[in-house]
Amino acid sequence: MIYTDMIMHTISPSSHGNIDVIELLKAVGINPTYQRLQIAQILLARPQHLSAEQVLTIVNSHGGAVSKATVYNTLGLFASRGLLREVIIDPNKVFYDSNVAPHHHFFNVDTGTLTDIDPAQVVVEKIPALPVGTTADGVDVIIRIRQSSD
Repeated sequence: MIYTDMIMHTISPSSHGNIDVIELLKAVGINPTYQRLQIAQILLARPQHLSAEQVLTIVNSHGGAVSKATVYNTLGLFASRGLLREVIIDPNKVFYDSNVAPHHHFFNVDTGTLTDIDPAQVVVEKIPALPVGTTADGVDVIIRIRQSSD
C-alpha cells in the first residue's frame, strides 16, 4: 500500500478522535463526498472492526441516507487506498478494520466479534514457497475462538 505510512501516522490510535477526515481523504486521492465523509467519520473515529451492514446501520441511524451499494463501494475504495484493512473471516463475513498497522485477530464465532492481536504475539517462522511471479503482501492470522463452557 502506497499510503500506509502516511495513514498510520495520521490515524494513530492516539489521534483517531482528532483526524481531519476531509484532508485525509484528499491525501489519498479520494473526493470527499458527503456520503464518503459520513462513512469515514464513523469508521475512522477510533480503532474498530465493522461489517458493511453495521456501517450502513450506523450511518443511516445518524440521519444519513446512504444506500447499501454506496457503503460497499466506499468501503472497497477506502480499503484499496489503505485507509482500512479488509479482514475476510469467510466469504460471507468481512470486517473493515480501521487499524491499518500490521496485526492479527481473534474471531469469536459465538459473538461474531473481532479483536486485535499484537503481531509480536504471533510468530510465523516459515511460509510455503510462493507461486512463480508473485510476492508476499502480508500474513494475516485469524484465530477462531468460542466461549468456554466452564
